[in-house]
Amino acid sequence: MTEPNFKVIDPKPLLIVISGPSGAGKDTIVQRMKQRGMPFHFVVTATTRPRREGEVHGRDYFFVSKEEFARMIEQDELIEYAIVYGDYKGIPKQQVREALASGKDVVMRIDVQGAETVRKLAPNAILIFMTVDNEHELERRLRERKTETAEELALRIATARKELQRVEAFDYVVVNADDHLDQAVDTIQAIITAEHARVHQKVVSL
Repeated sequence: MTEPNFKVIDPKPLLIVISGPSGAGKDTIVQRMKQRGMPFHFVVTATTRPRREGEVHGRDYFFVSKEEFARMIEQDELIEYAIVYGDYKGIPKQQVREALASGKDVVMRIDVQGAETVRKLAPNAILIFMTVDNEHELERRLRERKTETAEELALRIATARKELQRVEAFDYVVVNADDHLDQAVDTIQAIITAEHARVHQKVVSL
């Protein structure tokens, strides 16, 4: 007599949102996850902002014109979009759906406003809030980037302070302290592993 093939856990693909204020190191975290070869689909965000030195179209962002972005909005091709410091950013819908359908966990890095929009569309998404040791550290990182004018920097710092207060809207908080990048990535990996070990798996639909 053949024994029944019984699975205790049948892991479902997760939608993991990595968010937090500017300066918390979202891009650096995702870059290190990629370097480690973590088996996730990393969502590429579309943006109208100019390309920074070292950034690659299709890898870091999809750099598009405002006209092209407007077309994507009109044809409902984006999961969410927002104006971030004067430029548009958005998540292409089809990219995420195809990755989830393939059974892969999907990781997207977006701003705090965007993360809250994704929560409304996909309540079972896992929201991780990236932060630093303290507000002073956040401000120091933003100043050291030297990518904005004084006025733009002041706006970014003020916005970051407000975003730090939105942590209650998230499932997890991870501190990305200076010189402890790998520890932060280890924590994210532990969160994902634990979520896959749930008895009642979270099913994401978009």
